[in-house]
Amino acid sequence: MGYGVDQHYEGRGVMKTLCGHVVAYAFDVLKLNRVMANYMPDNHRSAALLRNLDFTIEGTAKRYLLINGCWEDHVLSARINIKKD
Repeated sequence: MGYGVDQHYEGRGVMKTLCGHVVAYAFDVLKLNRVMANYMPDNHRSAALLRNLDFTIEGTAKRYLLINGCWEDHVLSARINIKKD
């Protein structure tokens, strides 16, 4: 899952609400087993968002993405659909 918000909306709970709806749709409607979201280790807002959405850290991917000419590490996280059909 990827996400982003304009800086004027940061800290207002917009991403938590929207991402919460996305995860619910993924699990309830699409019947997906898991949703993954990865973030750079210094991105504390994303870490907090995903923790609040019950994502679990699964590891770290070294040199995962080339961003602005630099290979960046990422924290790998996921949330598993534990609902029974």
